[in-house]
Amino acid sequence: MNRLFIELYLDEDVDVLVADLLRGRGFNVSTTRDEGQLRNSDASQLEFAVAHRKTLLTHNRADFETLARQHFEAGKTHSGIILVVRRSPYEIALRLLRILNYVTVDEMENQIRYI
Repeated sequence: MNRLFIELYLDEDVDVLVADLLRGRGFNVSTTRDEGQLRNSDASQLEFAVAHRKTLLTHNRADFETLARQHFEAGKTHSGIILVVRRSPYEIALRLLRILNYVTVDEMENQIRYI
């Protein structure tokens, strides 16, 4: 089944309030805590997101840029990675809504977005 809206998976370094704020707007958002993935490696977090066709949201720019490059070089695909500067959960949620309301699942595939 094709999906139109991006589903987010928040890395454990992202405040869970961001997930709550976006769920309140009707978006499908899960966290490492929700999914029982706490304390797993960054590579494992990306693989989980890939397996569940979710866009990964993280503050960890350096590691996930490297992982995305390795993924690309290996010929693998992912559902997107959003790298976010640390801000209040409310500001992060507002910035994410600009992506969630205007970018489709297909448009997000293999993309890295910075907010």
